[in-house]
Amino acid sequence: MLANWIITGFTLILLITTLLPLTRKAVWWARLWDFPRLQQAFVALLLLIASGYWLESTSPYTWALIAVQLFCGAWQLWWIFPYTFLGKREVARYKRGQSGEHIDEHLRILVVNVFQYNRNAVGLVRMINQQRPDVVVVVEADKWWMEQLTDIEDDYGHILRQPQTNSYGMLVYSIWPFKNEEIEFLVHDTIPSMHFDLEMPGGRLVRMHCLHPSPPSIIDPKKTKLRDVELLKVADKTAQENGPVIVTGDLNDVAWSHTTRQFLRESELLDPRLGRGIYSTYHARFPLLRWPLDHIFHSEHFMLVEIKRLKGFGSDHFPLLVELALRSDE
Repeated sequence: MLANWIITGFTLILLITTLLPLTRKAVWWARLWDFPRLQQAFVALLLLIASGYWLESTSPYTWALIAVQLFCGAWQLWWIFPYTFLGKREVARYKRGQSGEHIDEHLRILVVNVFQYNRNAVGLVRMINQQRPDVVVVVEADKWWMEQLTDIEDDYGHILRQPQTNSYGMLVYSIWPFKNEEIEFLVHDTIPSMHFDLEMPGGRLVRMHCLHPSPPSIIDPKKTKLRDVELLKVADKTAQENGPVIVTGDLNDVAWSHTTRQFLRESELLDPRLGRGIYSTYHARFPLLRWPLDHIFHSEHFMLVEIKRLKGFGSDHFPLLVELALRSDE
């Protein structure tokens, strides 16, 4: 009897949290359940096993519970399936020296949320020196982080700086020059974003948008809407840009959410993770609570050379490294 009540209770909770995102309410208690879809699918599996082991197999009530559990598990898997190795890839892989493709340049980008109160700058500098990215996008950077990263400025001579103490500071370092660079506050005067043309060695320009919108907020419901508004404003910008485009940063949203899917549709950008893996970057310290918050989306001008999640260095996020090959425009 006790097992019946326990399994019923957890099944009801699973059903409610599965349905809440369908309301599309801009409140944290609804948006939160967009994130742990993999974990919820696992919970559904555990409940199915528990129902088969402890409940009466001939009872219609048992089969009703199993039907709910199957529905919830299947629904959660439907959202994350495109990011498994069985999903369809929308970005082609480019192998170095591959024939039949005309490639102008390679672009290697490291995006990392340092966690403002983390003090392992040495670990990040060591990682940058090992991986040798062309562009480093640092979010949650305050003045302390800006000062610690002066060690890389000899190699990365082109820099955009907006250090802040509210966990929304941003720094961008590049070995290549910027043109038309702007630091904008698209939705709130405390949340910056960076936009610039990156001048490649061959002279082509790649338009980059670096973002760190606010997450769903328990304290301030208005901030929950700000993330969506900022993403869709940038989607509108990129849809009007004809050349190579990249959007990157900690977007405080998972790849499979309704908002991110809408962003990709309206921006006409591609996600190189589709068909390759989830690449969860948060939370670095709690393996059971991980989902992909850090992203790199790009236009059809690129092929994928490499994508990988790097080792942690004290932040609550893992760094994400992506190398893209820029197709020739000839």
